[in-house]
Parts: sequence; C-alpha cells; structure tokens
Amino acid sequence: MPANTFKIIPQSAGEKQPSKLIPKACFTTDETDETTMRFHDAKDGSVAAGVWECPPCKVEIPAYPVNEMMTIISGALTITNADGVAETFGPGEVVFVAKGSKMTWHITKRLRKYYMTSH
Repeated sequence: MPANTFKIIPQSAGEKQPSKLIPKACFTTDETDETTMRFHDAKDGSVAAGVWECPPCKVEIPAYPVNEMMTIISGALTITNADGVAETFGPGEVVFVAKGSKMTWHITKRLRKYYMTSH
C-alpha cells in the first residue's frame, strides 16, 4: 500500500521518467529532456504530486488542463496571462494556476518544480 504521508525531496530515490507535456516544437534550445519524478498519483486520477523538470521552452496554453500548485526549486518561469500581464517566478516562489486559464508559459532557464495537480 502506498504511503499516505511522505516527504517530497527532489534528490530522493524516486526514478525520473520521461515527460511529454511540452510539444517538441516549443523547446527554445537543443535540449528536450523533460522529466517527471512522481511521488503520488491518486487511484481515481484526481490528484498527482511530484517533481517536474524542463529545459527552456515557450508554449501557448489556451486552457490550462488542471488546477496546479507549484513551488519553483530552480530555474525561471514567466507566465503571461490572457490580458498580457507577465510575471516571472524563481526559486522558492509558489505559484497557483487555475484550471482553464489561458496563458503563455515561458521557461527561460531550465525549470525544476514541485507540483501538485488536481482535476
């Protein structure tokens, strides 16, 4: 049975798995090694938690697919909302994105983040 309480540590024994959230054409450098280290996936698919890492990219997102709370571990992320307002986030900052939000997601420096999503 999986643990109900656990510490999410990016250097822990979890195994990095390839992630394919970002379309290849959206990467802005030759690096495309996007990965996820999953720590929790609810049986019903309603909640997921882990560590995600991605090289620089820029993606137009017409409707964010989940509610997500993230804490930036390293790197830099600029989110530009539907009104054209941009905000940049870096290490130690916590970001919430509501499901359905329209935005541009621009990773300017390799991003590593803790995430928790819900549907």
